Amino acid sequence: MSGETRWPVLPGPWRQVWEDRPLKVLAGALALVLVLGLLVTLTRDSAVLPEEEAEAAIPRSHPLEDHLDQFGISRDGSPTGDIDGGGHGLSAEALAAAGWRPGVPVTVHGTEMRLPEYGPGQPDHLLSDGQRVSVVPGAYSSLTLLATATRNDGDPTGAQGQGRIVYADGGEDTFDLSVPDWTEGPAGDAALNLPYANVEGQAEPSQVGAVRLYARSVPVDPHREVDHVVLPRVHDQAARMHVFGMGGRPADHPWTGTWGRSASSYVEVGPWEDQTVRLSARTTTGGTNVRIRLENTFAHESVRIGAASIALREDGGPSVEGATVPLEFGGESEVNIPAGGQVYSDPVEITLPPHSDIAVSLYLPDEVKAAPVHFAAADTSYATVAGDGDRTQETSGEPFTEHLYQWPFLTGVEVLEGPGAIVTLGDSITDGARTTRDAHARWPDELSRRLEAQPGLPAPGVINAGVAGNHVVRDGYPGEGVSTNSTGVALAHRAPRDAFSQAGADTLVVWAGINDLRWGTGPAEVVEGLSAVAAQAREYGMRVFVATLGPCGGELRCTEEVEQGRQYVNSWLREQAGDPDSVFEDVWDFDEVLRDPDDPGRLFPEYDSGDHIHPGDAGMEALAESVEPAQLIG
Repeated sequence: MSGETRWPVLPGPWRQVWEDRPLKVLAGALALVLVLGLLVTLTRDSAVLPEEEAEAAIPRSHPLEDHLDQFGISRDGSPTGDIDGGGHGLSAEALAAAGWRPGVPVTVHGTEMRLPEYGPGQPDHLLSDGQRVSVVPGAYSSLTLLATATRNDGDPTGAQGQGRIVYADGGEDTFDLSVPDWTEGPAGDAALNLPYANVEGQAEPSQVGAVRLYARSVPVDPHREVDHVVLPRVHDQAARMHVFGMGGRPADHPWTGTWGRSASSYVEVGPWEDQTVRLSARTTTGGTNVRIRLENTFAHESVRIGAASIALREDGGPSVEGATVPLEFGGESEVNIPAGGQVYSDPVEITLPPHSDIAVSLYLPDEVKAAPVHFAAADTSYATVAGDGDRTQETSGEPFTEHLYQWPFLTGVEVLEGPGAIVTLGDSITDGARTTRDAHARWPDELSRRLEAQPGLPAPGVINAGVAGNHVVRDGYPGEGVSTNSTGVALAHRAPRDAFSQAGADTLVVWAGINDLRWGTGPAEVVEGLSAVAAQAREYGMRVFVATLGPCGGELRCTEEVEQGRQYVNSWLREQAGDPDSVFEDVWDFDEVLRDPDDPGRLFPEYDSGDHIHPGDAGMEALAESVEPAQLIG
């Protein structure tokens, strides 16, 4: 039953034998001897373990909803759900405000999932314990579980277990799953953060604070059809793994990212109301069938987009070339983006050549006081004044009198049947800090131009997933709530969303770690974090390149201790270049490219933007020129 503390106790039939009268004890004992004898015979005959026999006795598989037997969601004021054994549960009202409604699909990590049809008297989740869960037959690149964890011993760690992917050909893959605690786990790693929980017997919200649901993606062999999933068994008696949903990302994914940015934080904006934002973007690879991706990362509540459009943009402002193309979402002109979720527009026909400037316009009919943004945008976007209405179809730039230096909501532009994509995952240097505004002079921009210029080679998309101030190991932005810290959650926390689930991405370039060192993280932790991200990316079938950390001598926080840490990290990375067992495909020596030959701890003067840590336009070009294109598309 939901809410029971999972201490080791005698199973019900044994407990009944213990408590009944002596004659019943004798009868029970005789029955037990017969059962044990039968078990011994079966074990000798089939050579299977009791646990395997128990699984074999279960029907082959059932849909997830058939396994639901726990109650964890209830209405405010009449809480009946109990997740942690202490009477606390998820609020149906908080879930509804977030846009997570019973049976309604929500997309996370590029995977569509849905909460069960929860309500009074209806179970809404299960405790993961080896259940065989069927999936829609097909090939997948990954499966994602919507889950959270609780413990009864006060330990802040979550729950861990090992499950299996069972393929239609009879083969299997095992996977290890770790789910953080629903109150103590990192908010920056959560799919959904809810501001409060319910508590049994009280009308007011619980004092446990914010609670979280996590999306845990498991890579799958994309060349084999999945039959079912055996959910992890949690052998730690103090831990419970609660599973609310599961979805799969099809292997035959036809889309390729041509532009992308990562949400770095949730900040105060506007407020925007009854007005239109026109967001500037620039393609890398080209295409004629296009869709956009909008995200409401880090939010507690859903947000409504009243209308949207896409168009080619004229140079130097908000005006567009020709007509705008209206966008729909599931056949509707407006869409609600769930908190923590993603939405994709329906495909439209529009020719977007490589390296073309585009404008994505979003109409915001309701008041928006805070939004997820990519904060340090090196491109200028635009907005109308409040109350100016829906201007998404406007071709003139005249109504767009306000300038924006952030990207709200828009995280991706994708083209159909593209040649694949490269994700560059990093910090402010990858993000383009201190490059010339609106010049598209970041090193990934330069790399894309270089790849497109190679005769006879396809020009892949290059998705810039850099976040200014980002760390490998620790969160800057805490992962929930309005904040003035826009340095993002840790690279290790955001990689599943910002890198592994990007459309068409088969190559990852990781360049980060200097901010960790500058703010006190040890170099060994940086190395461990980089290795972990690379190892996880390889499980998704991605090739992983890594770059050495550039010099920063003369910058305020780049002390001698930081320089020693940088040398430690770079030495370790260079060793990986010659190691056939390395998780890295190759190591790019960006340190060698950027450093001053006469003073190797500092940037080469012609590459220094002036702050002694960020390369300027010339340094960015030098980085792109140092990369061998055939490595990336060979």
